Amino acid sequence: MTNTSLRLAETLTSNGIRSVYGDPVELDGITLIPVALVQYGFGAGSMGGEPDTGAGGGGGGGYSIPLGAYVRDRNGLRFRPNIITLLVVGIPFVFVAGHAWTRIIRALKR
Repeated sequence: MTNTSLRLAETLTSNGIRSVYGDPVELDGITLIPVALVQYGFGAGSMGGEPDTGAGGGGGGGYSIPLGAYVRDRNGLRFRPNIITLLVVGIPFVFVAGHAWTRIIRALKR
């Protein structure tokens, strides 16, 4: 099991940068480098006892959130965010911040 864990860690480490920053794409003299937030998780367990007779299992998963892309053209290099991701992250943040401010204001009025 240890060798498998080490091989998995080495694979994810070497592929991590490639997962976060995708391969550059060239279109009409413009280079696009996609950027994403990537996270992996793995787990394993056993019921104990002898290695051959004990029950066990494992699993893993991951997700990727596209954040935007770096764009290189004749004007230079700039980051273009993914507007949908900003809205999905921003709306709950604004809601929580607004809720916190109302509680702070109520507490100060007392």
